[in-house]
Amino acid sequence: MTSSAQLNATFYSGTCPNASAIVRRTIQQAIQSDARIGASLIRLHFHDCFVNGCDASILLDDSGSIQSEKNAGPNANSARGFNVVDNIKTALENACPGVVSCSDGYSDVLAFAAEASVSLAGGPSWTVLLGRRDGLTANLAGANSSIPSPVESLSNITSKFSAVGLNTNDLVALSGAHTFGRARCGVFSNRLFNFSGTGNPDPTLNSTLLSTLQQLCPQNGSVSTLTNLDRSTPDAFDNNYFTNLQSNNGLLQSDQELFSTTGSSTIAIVTSFASNQTLFFQAFAQSMINMGNLSPLTGSNGEIRLDCKKVNGS
Repeated sequence: MTSSAQLNATFYSGTCPNASAIVRRTIQQAIQSDARIGASLIRLHFHDCFVNGCDASILLDDSGSIQSEKNAGPNANSARGFNVVDNIKTALENACPGVVSCSDGYSDVLAFAAEASVSLAGGPSWTVLLGRRDGLTANLAGANSSIPSPVESLSNITSKFSAVGLNTNDLVALSGAHTFGRARCGVFSNRLFNFSGTGNPDPTLNSTLLSTLQQLCPQNGSVSTLTNLDRSTPDAFDNNYFTNLQSNNGLLQSDQELFSTTGSSTIAIVTSFASNQTLFFQAFAQSMINMGNLSPLTGSNGEIRLDCKKVNGS
């Protein structure tokens, strides 16, 4: 893993001092018409960083030489917010012509957008480290194999975090992003009727929530019906995600396993975040910085993409 020493917080302070405010304003406008956009933007950053590092490879479309990560299982028909990323980049270029467009990679835009999305929803803010450049290729196979899945075991997901240099504390903290946003029936229906081939529902799913979800997502029903990840405060960034796990109200298998896997070190972390929102906010901010530092392209590596969807000159 490459060092993040070349990323810094003041990358644009002289050339585009209002960059952060511009990003916030653009996302605020997007939230007016789409309450879930903040959660979608943080997910884009997450799915980008787990594949080849934070290099905006997730934004690239198919081309003669590129197989787009958008077609990978974790992203197909679910990764969204690409238009808002473009709107942010355009707003930055309009405010600081020739500056941000020449020194601001789309991977920085994704990092900026994740922080703004969380703080606008009532969550913590943190100093976004900047100076990433954009990758020249995508990695479809890597997206299929490296991004944690909501139907995987906790041990598998822990291994995927470990593979990119993130620990169990990062895993639990970053899972807390599921305190806002939505999920499709298709990513949790495995828990509702025939869990792991048992012919019964997932025993770690709260029975009241189970009956609600069985009505929402009947067998052979639409896999794309949406429901809130956090049913108590669906659009607020808070620690209710963790108190939900304590009452077996985690929506995804990968969420509930953090608290329901016997003997796991994640249980104590969930308990501490459930009882102390400040502790969770501090841990989340640090883990987002850790994730944003995964193998960034800096200096003369990569490029500053003019169009998020394609490599320059293609």
